[in-house]
Amino acid sequence: MQTDLDTLRQQIESIPLVRPMGRVAGVQGNVVRVSGLASQARIGDKLVLHRDPGAPLTGEVLQIDRDLVRMLPDTAPDGVAIGDRVTLEPVPPFAPSPRWIGRVIDPYGRPLDNRPLPQGSAARDLMAPPPRAAERRPLGARLATGLSVFNTMLPIVEGQRIGLFAGSGVGKSRLLAALARGMQTDIVVIALIGERGREVNDFVQKVMGPEGMKRTVVVAATSDQSALTRRRCAWAAMTVAEHFRDAGRNVLFLADSVTRFAEAHREISVAAGEAPALRGYPPSVTPLVTGLCERAGPGLEGQGHITAVFSVLVAGSDMDEPIADILRGVLDGHVVLSRDIAERGRFPAIDVGRSVSRSLPEAATPAENEIIAQTRRLLGAYEQSEVMIKAGLYAEGTDPVLDQAVRVWPELDGFFAKPDGEGVRNSFDRLSLILRRTKGG
Repeated sequence: MQTDLDTLRQQIESIPLVRPMGRVAGVQGNVVRVSGLASQARIGDKLVLHRDPGAPLTGEVLQIDRDLVRMLPDTAPDGVAIGDRVTLEPVPPFAPSPRWIGRVIDPYGRPLDNRPLPQGSAARDLMAPPPRAAERRPLGARLATGLSVFNTMLPIVEGQRIGLFAGSGVGKSRLLAALARGMQTDIVVIALIGERGREVNDFVQKVMGPEGMKRTVVVAATSDQSALTRRRCAWAAMTVAEHFRDAGRNVLFLADSVTRFAEAHREISVAAGEAPALRGYPPSVTPLVTGLCERAGPGLEGQGHITAVFSVLVAGSDMDEPIADILRGVLDGHVVLSRDIAERGRFPAIDVGRSVSRSLPEAATPAENEIIAQTRRLLGAYEQSEVMIKAGLYAEGTDPVLDQAVRVWPELDGFFAKPDGEGVRNSFDRLSLILRRTKGG
């Protein structure tokens, strides 16, 4: 087992004895051109620009030409002058370890909780390809989630990938935390991409709590960090999930949010000169997002699964905005959070009628599928006539289906909000009881 002394030895051995140095050759917008490093730099390497006067400015290699390296600084290049020294510092290897469980780290594998962080025995590629399509295992067994609505209407199975579509302030983070605490899985990996600094600690200490963190690795990049670091956060978290998947563990991967991941890529692409196309997003955002999603899912024979929930921020509840549209096409289901439901105090504020799990009908028995279909019929009947019902124009006895829908609606609404740690069977029993009790009035 690796000790803290081994960790210290690794850190000392990784310190380079010689650092290649270049000079600032020009500044254009937020991009700094550096001469003297083109033959030694690699895309993604770390650069440190030594301003005089001023604190050093860190950044990353964005582009490499024959004679110049283009550096994207972490902050605005104020005070940079022609001739300033720039040193090249290769990014340390990213080597996940089982001892990362319960810890909060940054996208470079450094601890954010002021405690030593041991590295694993082997470094991993942050841009690893997904498992070979023809050799991947099928989706696995149905998972208990700790929430009645997912145990019944929106089942999640091992290796499934779903999208969580929500505006701001409708309980997205609360729902992700509930899944992290209640989902039936071995390891939880959470990517907090572009999150507010105050909320990272609040999420870890209060929302997850010590019990939730016992099986969790949190990878965080706050909103004040550079676009390169925020984009790297998603890749780093997925790499941690792949490490445990390859070891045969079943992993729950939660990303909050893919929208901020895409926005970080947009900043980088614009700085690199790529023209925007999809409502301001560059064309390269599509393979970027789909590539991240494809890395989740079932593993190969002998490996575990990565069950993934990717959250998407939809401004103004626009489900057709580019990132939401891309994700709907590659995922195995989508869950929509409604502001109207949240404002009347029901959490999770899931709009069941607009949400879909593509693991159905295989994930449920014929009897369970019948219960789900019956519930959806009643929900649809109520939602189609909701305005008429609230206006007092509904007269009982004209439509038996609508009559039952009106009777069952308050109990269904409460059922969707209830946690259920007793498993899928118990949730279906409760839902079936509600339907039977309201059938005859």
